Amino acid sequence: MKKLLLVAPLLFLAPLLSVAQQTEKVDLSTIHRIKEEALGRNSKVMDHVFYLTDVNGPRLNNSKGYRAAGDWAVKRLKEYGLANVHLEKWGPFGKGWNLEQYSGHMLEPMYQPIIAMPVAWTAGTEGVVSGNPILVTPQTQAELDAFKGKLAGKIVLISPKRDLAMSTTPLGVRYSDAELQEIETAQIQIPGLFGRGGRGAPGAAGGRGGVAGGLTPQAVQTFLKAEKPALIIQVSARGDGGTLMGGGAQNRDVTDNPPTLVMAAEHYNRIVRLMEHEIPVKLQFEIKVSFDDAEPFNVIAEIPGNAKKDELVMVGGHFDSWHYATGATDNAAGSAIAMEVMRTLKSLNLNMDRTVRMALWGGEEQGLLGSRAYVKEHFADPTVMKPTAEHEKVAGYWNIDNGTGKIRGIYLQGNEMCRPIFEKWLEPFKDLGATTITIRNTGGTDHQAFDAVGLPGFQFIQDTMDYETRTHHTNMDTYDRIQATDAMQMSAIEASMVYLTAVRPEKLPRKPLPAPQAARGGRGGADGAPAGGRGGN
Repeated sequence: MKKLLLVAPLLFLAPLLSVAQQTEKVDLSTIHRIKEEALGRNSKVMDHVFYLTDVNGPRLNNSKGYRAAGDWAVKRLKEYGLANVHLEKWGPFGKGWNLEQYSGHMLEPMYQPIIAMPVAWTAGTEGVVSGNPILVTPQTQAELDAFKGKLAGKIVLISPKRDLAMSTTPLGVRYSDAELQEIETAQIQIPGLFGRGGRGAPGAAGGRGGVAGGLTPQAVQTFLKAEKPALIIQVSARGDGGTLMGGGAQNRDVTDNPPTLVMAAEHYNRIVRLMEHEIPVKLQFEIKVSFDDAEPFNVIAEIPGNAKKDELVMVGGHFDSWHYATGATDNAAGSAIAMEVMRTLKSLNLNMDRTVRMALWGGEEQGLLGSRAYVKEHFADPTVMKPTAEHEKVAGYWNIDNGTGKIRGIYLQGNEMCRPIFEKWLEPFKDLGATTITIRNTGGTDHQAFDAVGLPGFQFIQDTMDYETRTHHTNMDTYDRIQATDAMQMSAIEASMVYLTAVRPEKLPRKPLPAPQAARGGRGGADGAPAGGRGGN
């Protein structure tokens, strides 16, 4: 019965959708020009990626790298002739944190350099720390209390060994026709359970690599902070030749967090096995960090419109990253493509009715903080859901934040009214592999801030590549993981979607305005969860 109830309205809408598609206009001449600019020798998208990663990465929110990348982006966008280029402040956020130096070594029984990274907002070690590690993996409060008074100045391991299954599937994959067809099929979503719309659930390889048993990470963290160990080490959530997946961030409002590392599972497991066999292990580490009070910001730039310049089309992606590598697939790719969209549209001097505004968001990894703050200030506070005058002027928002894989289609976010429009808009890109439109939602990134206040915000379906197996939140998320031809394809398609939104006679259709939402508690969110959930995209 449920399937019949789902299908019947769609059958009723079918004739109307067909008529809507027939009336939708696409200027193929202009689309051809956009494709030539974005897919040809004029492309600058990989140059943008280079400056965001190799030169200014990583870009942990409010860090020195983030601020340097913001200054570079402003300079580059002004060189392209864009208007209203500025860093727009939002907050509060907490202290900026910078990793200045890390080193790690096993000294006994045999020397080995250790693959590990400090957790964000950890304190430094105040010099070199060395000694024999202690394994602390309590199952109960009583077992935890047994360590009271025994951990001061010690190197403490807080994770059990992580079993590493042999990988028997390719690390990098593209969607098959059958998989795209499955994505295209409507399904009933259970609130809170739908993910990013791709293969599997991000983070399924192992949570945050925290403590074992029934104790909460927060309870153990509080205990350890009182004990004042010299260093805390947790195991990576993945194991794959040094693909280091970090855990959640510490309290970013303070500077006295316990020094904490996340260690590659292969190296962590060796240490624990040696300890289990009662073979002495001596480790040596040093962490140097700095904190500052810089203000968080989003990067904003515009191409002014003409006949309807007070109306707005937005394009963006999150600018911040984690610090384990240089934040290439997450999300220099989306930021570089948004910049390339603006460069392409400006260089072609297209006559667009609406103003096109780019926003590169801060604080996405901590819970979509930059985009939510912007939407709240400019368009509507989701807790009261009273739209501002600007809310009515927004035609649509386009976002990229699923790695390096090329665009295969669009998630409608439940907005069935946009289906015939996007079907027509994607027709010129069938030869580039973009054919799929699905009613499904996809979560975990900044289009949700717009969707949450009833604005049409969209994220693209992308080939998953090695995003969930190699790069996402790992020390392998580098420039080399970006596929240039895919980045160019994404630039061409997103630029075209933005252009078509900017010249369409009517704004994109909207879903009904949502009911007011309860205020979010704590620092976590859909995409950061520093208190212990999986990090974001």
